[in-house]
Amino acid sequence: MTFASLGLTPALCRAVRELGFSAPTPIQAAAIPAALRGDDVQGAARTGSGKTVAFALPLLQGLKDIRFEWPRRPQALVLVPTRELAVQVGEVLRDLAGAMPEPPRVAVLFGGVSINPQMMGLRGGTEIVVATPGRLLDLVEHNALRLDSIRTLVLDEADRLLDLGFADELARVLALLPERRQNLFFSATFSEAVQALAAGLLRDPVRIEPPAGGEDTPAITQRAIEVDAARRTMLLRHLLADPAWDQVLVFVATRYATELVAEKLGRAGLAAGSLHGELSQGARTEVLKAFKQRRVQVLVATDVAARGIDIAALPVVVNYDLPRSTDDYTHRIGRTGRAGSPGLAVSFISASTEAHFRLIEKRQHQRVPRERIPGFEPVETATPEQAVGGVKGTRMSKKDKLRAAAAEVLPPPHPVRRS
Repeated sequence: MTFASLGLTPALCRAVRELGFSAPTPIQAAAIPAALRGDDVQGAARTGSGKTVAFALPLLQGLKDIRFEWPRRPQALVLVPTRELAVQVGEVLRDLAGAMPEPPRVAVLFGGVSINPQMMGLRGGTEIVVATPGRLLDLVEHNALRLDSIRTLVLDEADRLLDLGFADELARVLALLPERRQNLFFSATFSEAVQALAAGLLRDPVRIEPPAGGEDTPAITQRAIEVDAARRTMLLRHLLADPAWDQVLVFVATRYATELVAEKLGRAGLAAGSLHGELSQGARTEVLKAFKQRRVQVLVATDVAARGIDIAALPVVVNYDLPRSTDDYTHRIGRTGRAGSPGLAVSFISASTEAHFRLIEKRQHQRVPRERIPGFEPVETATPEQAVGGVKGTRMSKKDKLRAAAAEVLPPPHPVRRS
């Protein structure tokens, strides 16, 4: 199968090949024809599956016959949960749009930076808006942007959009959009709240689910290494001596831990940086740039980095701290093994986290054999309570309650079907 066989223009076919796609991935082969027909799409999109291109190409092709007026009016809106993902999606859209005879304008809008340059950038209008919900609403309130001309809405990583703080903002954005529009809905995981949002948002959607064990399944080897919590940094330093570990993303639970672990690695002579939500946008951009350029070998991050970071052939991801939820585990390890490249995901397991990792294994239907590294064998053993408790108990956390309640907050009435 070729991109031309999907109904794309020769210019866009050339542009996508220049991005490194020689043939459509399964999500692209299924989503692109449906989106070009004007259908709503509900896509289960694994990380690294080529999902951004799957919606970017139909968006751009849909604009090829639009006569651009002045000021330009937004035709497509892509909502994303993080700044990093907004930048990534914007780059893909601009790269592809550069092949068009009359490229549409792409505005990338996110918080954490001054709003004034973004307001200035919107003067004269734009055809495509990529935005996080909060900053989008800020710009609407400043009369810098109107959404009543949107013809296509993309919800990218919809599961994360339902996390803490996004539900109310998403509902407010949806209320500003025309009822007659196309909806493209992508999510790596489909909780009850995400399914409820899809049911309220989409009309007769084309549903796309990657086949189990299909060719787009990430080639990720998972390892679980038993180690006492106090010796995790020493074990990490030992593992980083492997030449294959020349670029490693390490996930920890807190902002403090990102800085502490990065500092300890730096004192050991390793190039390490930290990434967390309290960094300024400039600092976040700089450390990510250094990591991508391999000037930094180890990036120690909270889950702010679990979405929206696209690093070609990232060899290793380490769960220094286990994530709270199975969904977050999926997104963390999905940073490696992307676009057909092999990847390695290593989890550090202590006596206090063994039960929680068993829960993660159960949810992902995969058993990961336990390993012990000579010289780092654990001495602590799990208590009976630890053996059955896990990190995530039977009572719902505040965040989980918000996710579950999102189904009641978000779904608007079914949109009127497009003519």
